[in-house]
This record gives sequence, C-alpha cells and structure tokens, in this order.
Amino acid sequence: MIAEPTLLSRSVQKENSVVDVSSCASVHHVSSERNENRQKTVRGKRKARECSENAKRKHSKSSNGSLGRAENEQLKNGDVEAVTLFEVVSMGRSAMQAVVDDWIDAYTVDRDTALLDLISFFIQCSGCKGMVTAEMFQSKQGTDVMSKMVEDLDEGTGLQYKKFLAFPWILTVTWPLDMDSGEYPLIMSGLYWKRFRSHFCEFVSVLVAQCQNSVIFDGYLLNTLISLLTELSDSRVRAFRHTCTLAAVKLLSALVNVALNLSVSVDNSQRLYEVELAKMASKRASQRLDRIQRKISELQDRKFEIENMMDAIFKGVFLKRYRDVIPEIRAICMEELMVWMKLYSSVFLNDSYLKYVGWMMHDKQPDVRLKCVLGLQGLYQDQNSSKMDLFTIRFKERMISMTLDKDHEVAIQAVRLLMVISQSCEDVLSPDDHKNIFQFVYCSHRPLAITAGEFLYDRLLSNPELSRPREGASDQDRHRELVLARVRALIHFHTESELHQHVLYLVDSLWDSAGALLKDWTGLTSLLLPQTSCQEQALSSAEEAFVIELILASVRQAAEGPLLSGRGAGKKVINTKEKKLQTDVSTKLTEHFIKVLPELLSKYSEDAEKLTSFLRIPQFFQTDSCDLENSRYVQALLAELEAVVDRHTDTGLLEMAARSYQTLCAQDSPWHPLARPSFDRLIQHWTNTLETWLGESLSSGCFTANEDNTSEILSTLKKLTAFNLAQDLSKWSLYELGTKLLEAEIKHGGLPMEVTIEALRCMCSCILWKLNTFGEGVTSRESALQQRNQLRAFCEKCHRCLSHAEQLVREQAFMCLSDVLIAHNYQLQMWDSSAGTPLLYTPDPKLQKALLSFVLEHVFTSPELDTHSSKGSLLFSFTVNHKGPCLACALL
Repeated sequence: MIAEPTLLSRSVQKENSVVDVSSCASVHHVSSERNENRQKTVRGKRKARECSENAKRKHSKSSNGSLGRAENEQLKNGDVEAVTLFEVVSMGRSAMQAVVDDWIDAYTVDRDTALLDLISFFIQCSGCKGMVTAEMFQSKQGTDVMSKMVEDLDEGTGLQYKKFLAFPWILTVTWPLDMDSGEYPLIMSGLYWKRFRSHFCEFVSVLVAQCQNSVIFDGYLLNTLISLLTELSDSRVRAFRHTCTLAAVKLLSALVNVALNLSVSVDNSQRLYEVELAKMASKRASQRLDRIQRKISELQDRKFEIENMMDAIFKGVFLKRYRDVIPEIRAICMEELMVWMKLYSSVFLNDSYLKYVGWMMHDKQPDVRLKCVLGLQGLYQDQNSSKMDLFTIRFKERMISMTLDKDHEVAIQAVRLLMVISQSCEDVLSPDDHKNIFQFVYCSHRPLAITAGEFLYDRLLSNPELSRPREGASDQDRHRELVLARVRALIHFHTESELHQHVLYLVDSLWDSAGALLKDWTGLTSLLLPQTSCQEQALSSAEEAFVIELILASVRQAAEGPLLSGRGAGKKVINTKEKKLQTDVSTKLTEHFIKVLPELLSKYSEDAEKLTSFLRIPQFFQTDSCDLENSRYVQALLAELEAVVDRHTDTGLLEMAARSYQTLCAQDSPWHPLARPSFDRLIQHWTNTLETWLGESLSSGCFTANEDNTSEILSTLKKLTAFNLAQDLSKWSLYELGTKLLEAEIKHGGLPMEVTIEALRCMCSCILWKLNTFGEGVTSRESALQQRNQLRAFCEKCHRCLSHAEQLVREQAFMCLSDVLIAHNYQLQMWDSSAGTPLLYTPDPKLQKALLSFVLEHVFTSPELDTHSSKGSLLFSFTVNHKGPCLACALL
C-alpha cells in the first residue's frame, strides 16, 4: 500500500506549512477507494508535489535525491517506488541504512524541510489520516503561547485537533473523529505489521546512531523531535500516545548507546592524556596535551548534553506514561527502563529508578508484570546485586508471592528470578523461602514444575558440598558416594515436605535438569546391591523404598515420556529425533535391568511391596531392540519370576508379574522362545495343582477341605485369576474348574467366602476372553449357541450369588454380571455381519429384577445415610471402590 505523497510548500516553510499525512496504516481504505482518491487529487497535488518533497531531488541530483539510495535499492529488486519516509520504512530492513543516510543528506541541505518530513513520518506511523499545519514560533508574538497549546474538537468541521509547540514550530495536527475507534499500525495484526513495528523501532535507533557524530548535537534536531514526541505521547488519542511513547523510549535507548560510546571515548582520551603526561618533560608535547584536554572537555560536554536529553525524555514521557491506562504502553515503558538500567547502570541503576519496577510488579496486567520480572533477571545476572540491596529487601516478599501468580508465565519467570537471586545473593532467601518454592515441583502446570525442579537441583543436588570424595577412594566408589549423597538429599526433601508423596511427579519435574542422575540406573541400583564394606553407607528400609520408587519412576519416564494425570492437555506428538532418543534410552535401560533385575528380585524376595515395584520394570523393556545375547540373563529373570509368584499371593504383585510375563512372551519379542515355555509350564503346574486339590475337596459333591487345603486352593486360584486377566488361559479349562466350585456352593454351601469370590472372578475373566475372541473368524450357529449357553449359565450362577449371605459375594456377583453384560452389549454393537451368526443373549426378567433390586437396596439405601446428598455420594463410592463398569445408571 502506497500513501499519498507529502505536501510541503517550500515557499512558506519559514512561515506556514501544511502536511497531508494520509496513511496507508488505516484499515478503513481499500485499494479501489485509494486509487479513486488519487485520480481526483493528482492534478491539484502535482504542482505542490514538485515543489515539496520532490523538490529536494531537484537541488540534490548529485546525491541521487533525498531518498535516492533507498529507492534505487528497492527498484533494483523490482519493488514499487516509495514516496514518503513511512513507505520506505515499511518496505523492510534492507533499505533502512540507505533511508537514514538519504535523510541526513537532505537535512544537511535543508534542515526545516527534512525535519518536517520526519515529523510527518511519526504522524503517519500513528495511523493519522489528517493534516499537520506548521507555523514558525515567534517569541515576540506573546508570552502566553503555552496557554494556547490545546487538544480539542472543532465543532464546525467535526475534526479533532491538537496544537502544541515543537520548537521552532507550533504544530497543529487535525484528524477525523473515528481515529480513536480505528486501528493503527502498532496494534494491527498480521506479519506485515509485526515487521513494521520492528522496522519503526530500528529506524529510530539507526537514525540516532548515524547522527551521533554530526547533527545530533546541533541543538535543533533532537530538541524538536523530543518536543514532538513528548507532546503527542500526552495526547488523549491512543494511537498518538502509543506510537510516540514507543518512539520516545526507543530514542532514549539509542541515546544511551551514544552516551556509552562517549564514555568509552572519554576513558580512552583520559588514558592517552595520562600516558602523555607521564612522559619526561623534554619529550612531552604541550600542544598535544592541550589538544587531548580539549577533546576530553568536548566529549564530556557532549555526554552531559546527551544525559540532559535523556532526562528530558524520561521526565516528559516515561513519568507520565509508565502508569498509562493502556497496558501495552505500560509494558513498553517497563521493558525499556530495564534496558536503560542494564546498559547504563551508572545513571539508571539506583533506587530512584528501581522503585518504578517494584511498583509495576503489582500491575493488574500480566504482560506488565512479566516485563518487570524478565528485566530483573537480567539485572541480577549482571552482578549488580550490590546496587539493588535496598530494592531486594523492599520487594522480596512481592517477588516471592509472584510465584503464585495466576498467569503461568509470570509465575515461571518469578521462580527463575528467585533462582538468579539465590545464586547472586546467598543470604537473601531463607530456608523457609526455598522450601516454599521447592513445593512447586508437585504443581499440575508442568512448565512451572520443571522450573521449580531446576531451582531444586541448583540448590540441593548440585551443591559442591555433596561432591567431596573420600581420600583414596576409587572412581567407582566416588561416583557411588556422589549418587548416594544426591539421593539422600532428595529423600530429605521428599520426607521433609510432608505434603506430597508423588515421586512420579518429582521425577517428571527434575527430568530436564537432573536427567543425568535419574538416568544413571547403574549408580542407583548399586545403592541397593551389597557392593560396599562401609556400614555407614548402607540404606535404611525407608530409603531403599524411596530409591526403588525413584528407579521405577525414572524408568517409566524414559520409556513413555512425561504423560502424567493433571499435567498437560494431551499426549505430545514427538518427532523422529525425539523418538530415536527415547528408543535409545529404553534400549539402555533394558540392557541394564535385564542383568541386575534377577539379583534385585532375589534380594527382596520376601518383601511383596518392593517386589511389586520391581515387577513393573519389565513392562518398559524395549524388546525389539535386543537379541539373544542376553539369553542367560533372561533365563535367570524367568527363574526369579517363577520363584516370586510361587512364594507370594498378593493380588497387586501377581498382576504385575502377569503383565511382565506378557511382555516377555510377546510374539515379536526375541525372548519369546525362552519365556513362553516357562510361562506354559507355570500355568500347567498351577492347573494340575488346583485339579488335584479340587478332586480331594469335592469328592463327595460338597466342599470338605481342611484349612491347609483351602489355603492352597485359594492361593492357586488367585494366581490363575490374576494371570487370566492378562492373558487368555482358556486352553487350560479354568472355567470348568471354577464351575465345580460354584455348583458345590449353590447346591450344598460351605464354600469359604474368599474362594467363592475368586471363583467368580476367574469365571468372569474366562467369559470376557470368550466374548473378546468370539467373531474373530466365521462363527457357526452351533458355536454361537454353545457360547450363549455358557453365558446364560454363568449369569444364572451369578444370579444365585446375588442372594448369598455374604455381602462381599453379592457385590462381586453384581460386578461380574455388569462386566459381562456390558461386554456382550458392546460386542453386539460392533458385530460384523460377515462374521456369521452373532451371539444373542437377553437376561431373563427375574435376573433384570434382581439387578434392579440390588441397586435399590445397596446403592440408594443405607442405615446410616438417608439424605439425597448421601445417596449420591454412596453411589459414587460404590462405583469407584469396585474399579469397574456398573449397570446402576443404565438400570435406572
């Protein structure tokens, strides 16, 4: 988009000038309207254009025009010829240097014309579509000129206007009423306008940088520019206020760089003067000393002048706008203030300026608070903390409270700020402060938890005190001692917090910062194995439990990634590189644990809780990347697994063992030829044992086993049920074995409650496997009838158990009926007609009535809870505690 050209009458530039600043930044003009307006006004403007901005080209042909170099660069690239500074700057970064150089050339020839072009540029960048009238200020016209500086509405024309002094002119900017409601370049969306903002800021910086050795000190350019930006930044119109505030603070930032360059020049000249002064009197050149002294004085005067300009901008713009009603303006002010403090600390880094940062940390907008926190991080990192002692004491509590900010990014950066403060100022944060910050490793927002994990690692696990080795210790012992010290530091933190017991979340938070420790499975497992003669290094039982939980959590994190309940919106899609890295880590843990796991299972063979944790590790093995070279370790692992499940009957342990067997026996596993025969022998052994005990106990048709026999039957039945939940064991006829037990209970009674419950669970798992595999091939009518009869028979047995004397048996029967009926219903919905005859079964009315009665009796009534709210909580309790699908809602 090309804006209308600037109109400037050079014949009246010393008295009155009018500049049309119709801007392409307005979104209210479409291309057709703009072209139509050009056709209407081109004749009237042609003469004015020739004697305004294009007039510069007439008297500067030797330099190829006022914007000649920039235009030539763009024309070489095939771009449209630009007319105004606004258009050239909008074109892009590549022409910026040439734009500034051309403008400086024009300024040296005719500074009033060039300066008015620069003024119109800032007006255009504000999105203004109005006019600028410039008249020369004559002090003799009156002393009350400042009282005439107004911003008001001209009711006659319906236009708003602002009249202000930008020495040596009195400028009047006129614009339409709709400017306040329209968009302007700095807030417009799209990549083009984002680039424009950066080009606008760069133009101001490059302009000052290119002028720093010439016209910047002429007492004319910057005075006018500062007056313009100060007045417009105080306008009621947001576009003027936002744009000119940004320009003003960027101008101050550019002046800071100039002041820094002058300081360097002063220092260099001072050293040169001292060198010359140190020479012998006979070799000393007095003229050279005088020349250096004059240069130092000149540089100091220029530096003083620049600092005065900076002070004028700070007081005229920053002090009025840092609490502006627009949050974007407040954020700009705070961001640039941090830049000034960091670059020019000798002037800006003191309590007089730091107080604004402390006040704005209470701003209601998160962007403003974020700018303050990010800027403070840079200040504390620059080892300037000694200049910030009073600020740190005054605003420490506020910085700590910002870790609880409702905006996650502000909270994250606040934790990083405190981490930087902790590194640069040892005594600022108390132990209680550290403890409160460390607790964020358990929070649900993962980026915040990871940041807190970095802080925890920096303060506790990377402490130099932990890495002091014993004299004469080998490298292996030193490494083990370091791991032990870090683990004990983690144990101390974990137990001292007394708020959370989520090791999995702790590992996830520390994964990025302490990954080397958490993935050092060799060092971690060495703490559990008897490899040291030093008794004081032995772990207690509680410490061993924590190390085991830590190992399990790290193995899971390495194999599956950071997918935890409450952290993250969903499963992250990882790229090929991340997938390969994850596979390599999984292969590494597989190769390690396939060797040490048998020894660990042997050591903790009597501790069911620790064994349950260890038995989860094979489920994370990367079996497809291993070969048969480790067959002897696999055989040792299978032997220990068999010994564990023979010795223990804990349900959780048996389920973990069954899943580990499932992983090792997978068809694609290289260990399948070793693991599958071992698994089959184990199941066959349990089945034969159960058949033998049942033959003795049910010889007379009723259950007559003694206590020892009952214990053997119950333990064997538990093992078979647990393994049947993980793999289909139908070929060992477990359903028939369970049927014998239930029929004996239904006909004669006397079956122990625990045995009855396990028999129901075993038969239910068999039915579910039948329903799952039914229809995989073409099924015949006879097969469908056989499956239906088996399903009906099981439902009838469960129906009889609904009236059992024991409450737990009735609940288990109800859960089994719920599971099989829901699975059957799902199978009917997903049935493929090409698979043959479906399995059709409808519970008889008596069973339906019994299920409904059970729900009404056990869910919605209670001798202790009889209110409506209590009934709802009881229903929730029933469905959750049984960890399975429930027909309660469907039946109701």
